[in-house]
Amino acid sequence: MGFSYALCSEVFSGAIEETVRQVAAIGFDGIEIAPFTIADSVDDISAERRKEIRKICEGEGLKMIGLHWLLVSPKGLHITTPDDGLRLRSLKYLESLTRFCRDLGGGMMVLGSPMQRNVVDGDDAASAKKRAAEGLRGVAEVCGECGVELLLEPLHPQETNFLQTVEDALDLASEIDHPQVGYILDCKAMSGMPRGIVATIEKYGKAAGHFHANEPNGMGPGMGGTLDFAPILGALKGTGYRGWVSTEPFDYKPDSDTVARKALETLRQAAAGD
Repeated sequence: MGFSYALCSEVFSGAIEETVRQVAAIGFDGIEIAPFTIADSVDDISAERRKEIRKICEGEGLKMIGLHWLLVSPKGLHITTPDDGLRLRSLKYLESLTRFCRDLGGGMMVLGSPMQRNVVDGDDAASAKKRAAEGLRGVAEVCGECGVELLLEPLHPQETNFLQTVEDALDLASEIDHPQVGYILDCKAMSGMPRGIVATIEKYGKAAGHFHANEPNGMGPGMGGTLDFAPILGALKGTGYRGWVSTEPFDYKPDSDTVARKALETLRQAAAGD
């Protein structure tokens, strides 16, 4: 059995209807939606509009797999801050996102958003972790009610000072202690981990809830980066992972269509030749 491939929605900048059609036309199996590309706050998206978006995806034969870039908007959200009011407001928004994800037919949310989770100046990592665990435990309860997984995303040290390795994510997940909480592997992030990409996959790939394919420099697969995706996907397959492989580039040059098409072609070829 091969992988199923998804594309992150922010690669295209148009209305979600057009993005869904473009992603489907290129040949992806699914779409991973960044909520800020639809509205500043999902609380402003009506039940009818949610049904409409879901129907558009289904009509194009495209699975809406879940959400990422969760806390980009509304501006100012933060989940580890000592500011109780801000933290609680941010956690409440994660609960709103969980219901939004469910309404669109998605099954997972990737908690990346490095700027919204960083340990702030004057705080310490242990206190930030404790607050995050306590708050995310409540979010996980809502995830359980909605059938949505909350996936912690370790990121490169250049991007965040909070959750930089899979071990960090597992440690926080253990503190949260809820079956709906897991972790994701991301190629860009793994390039900064001590084991490197392939060895990290070999150790942690089987239990990963999701996988992001991208280059350490932010390019998409096949766009002139340094990675050979054949051993990467080979290692992933070897662990028994059978989840989604989702392309998350940060560089859309020369244009979004080229980046998306090249990524899908590169990953399919890599999986076929591993």
